[in-house]
Amino acid sequence: MSPYPFSAIVGQEELKLALLLNAVSPEVGGVLIRGEKGTAKSTAARALAALLPPIRVVSGCPFSCDPASPNPECPAGPHPPDAPSGERPVRLVELPVGASTDRLTGTLDLEKVLTEGERAFEPGVLAAAHRGILYVDEVNLLPDHLVDVLLDAAAMGTNHVEREGVSVSHPSRFVLVGTMNPEEGELRPQLLDRFGLSVEVAGSPEPEERAEVVGRRLSYEADPEGFAALWEEEERELSRRILEARELLPSVRLPGAMLRRISGVCSGLGVDGLRGDIVTAKAARALAAWELRGEVSEEDVRRAALLALPHRRRRAPFEQPGLEPEELDALLSSGDGGPDTDPPGGGEEPDANRTGSGEHRFSSAGSFDPAGIEAPARGRGGEPGRRSRAVGEHGHPVGAREAAGEVSDLAPAATVRAAAPHQAGRGREGPGLVLRPEDLRRRVREGREGNLLVLVVDSSGSMAARSRMSAVKGAVRALLEDAYRRRDRVAVISFRGQEARLLLPPSSGVELAAARLEELPTGGRTPLAAGLELAAETILREQGRGEGRRPLLVVLTDGRATAGGDPLAAARRLREQGVPAVVVDTEVGFVRLGLAGELAGALGARCVRLEELAGERRSA
Repeated sequence: MSPYPFSAIVGQEELKLALLLNAVSPEVGGVLIRGEKGTAKSTAARALAALLPPIRVVSGCPFSCDPASPNPECPAGPHPPDAPSGERPVRLVELPVGASTDRLTGTLDLEKVLTEGERAFEPGVLAAAHRGILYVDEVNLLPDHLVDVLLDAAAMGTNHVEREGVSVSHPSRFVLVGTMNPEEGELRPQLLDRFGLSVEVAGSPEPEERAEVVGRRLSYEADPEGFAALWEEEERELSRRILEARELLPSVRLPGAMLRRISGVCSGLGVDGLRGDIVTAKAARALAAWELRGEVSEEDVRRAALLALPHRRRRAPFEQPGLEPEELDALLSSGDGGPDTDPPGGGEEPDANRTGSGEHRFSSAGSFDPAGIEAPARGRGGEPGRRSRAVGEHGHPVGAREAAGEVSDLAPAATVRAAAPHQAGRGREGPGLVLRPEDLRRRVREGREGNLLVLVVDSSGSMAARSRMSAVKGAVRALLEDAYRRRDRVAVISFRGQEARLLLPPSSGVELAAARLEELPTGGRTPLAAGLELAAETILREQGRGEGRRPLLVVLTDGRATAGGDPLAAARRLREQGVPAVVVDTEVGFVRLGLAGELAGALGARCVRLEELAGERRSA
């Protein structure tokens, strides 16, 4: 079936421009497309490949060697100078979120091992994507073990494989195109920086434009070939312009004044490193070539910066990436791009504002590092994430075990080792191995999983003493920021007066939790048992929905209970429920009652003092 034509996409001009600049100059480094569902993110990425001029490859080479300069160390070579060659379209290779490391990098060719007794390499996604486009849908959900491999390949332009007796290295240079919905979590900064350009997309609010989008989509679904034929001339024109711009690109001049403007803007925006400067310069040259001009102008720099810098500037964990055109214009017009002075209000002490009778409101304060808070032992393959250790279908191979039933992740080397001692008894003749079901071994993988982090916060009147609530809010905010980076789902419960309240039901959107935390008042009695019981109900409800994440309960309290039922009984029920927990003791002063320690004992949890949480690694 013909892909949806690139030229038929309605609106989304920035998205289309970013993709076209990469078509003109692959050195720009790819595109990250951020936006809500149904905004043509995937459609545009898949349509780009059809516009690109075909490439010449050595015939039969799975690594797409260029016949004009073949890789002398190609695993399928060496290729003689007169090796047959031909043209083929540029590939768009998709990397599934659930792919294994072997699928990405390549692995031992099991068929040749078992049938011919020959140790050979089976290329993976990185080989298929060489000289093409590597497309990752929902790239923000990519497991860490795949992110690490992808970062190495993107940085070096080479894929190295060392496993199971195979040692292979081959070029892997590609245009990286990723799509993501920010509501489902953010990208690791290291991978985010590897995307040359980034674009925010959203659905049009205009009824006429929305109707045009729907009409074209329905026409395409009814007759893909016929719809593509209607846009054939526009597609050919775009392909011709790309080829013309590529030919012009080497001669496009970047004046020194424009280069200084680029560096000034990057400095003024607080962009770390020099990749932002380099990508902006490359994108500005590609833009000039696309518009068939021989020199980069200030408008080229402006438009390139709006694509290359929003995801690179420093921002707080809950702050969305972005760059306002007015801010960029001010930096360009200033000429020096120097950073502004410190914003007003910096360094102010946390305030405590009275909100009603017996109530206070405290702002968060203090610096905390909750990075070591994780569930104990190892999980059994929950949702991929970055907090607790887990054994499952994702992660690095750490061993092998006997396979039971259908084998979906065969361990070739372990299987061969299990079968080898029995070959004589099985009457083996010639190459290959004689296998039995009992020889099969399955990989054991270990990675990290995301947790359901349930934060139970004491906001009773005792927390107002010595402004303890400011420190507690600071610790909770640090936990939220940590959960944001680790792809956890988070629920937040507060208790005071006579009841406990669910401030945030289990969600990946921790920004809302951070806002509600700041608004949380302090005052009244301490119904600790109610907070624990609501936590138990929340966890059971999520588990009843089939949620695969292990819960991790974090209780921030001094352990005092002045209202409601018995907190130790509620804690013991949570322990019987199998909920791992950490108690953060918020009690301060020289005389301590140690009630939080008693609560931790009933929960079977580790007790950590609030002041110890800063900078120390702790596990549940």
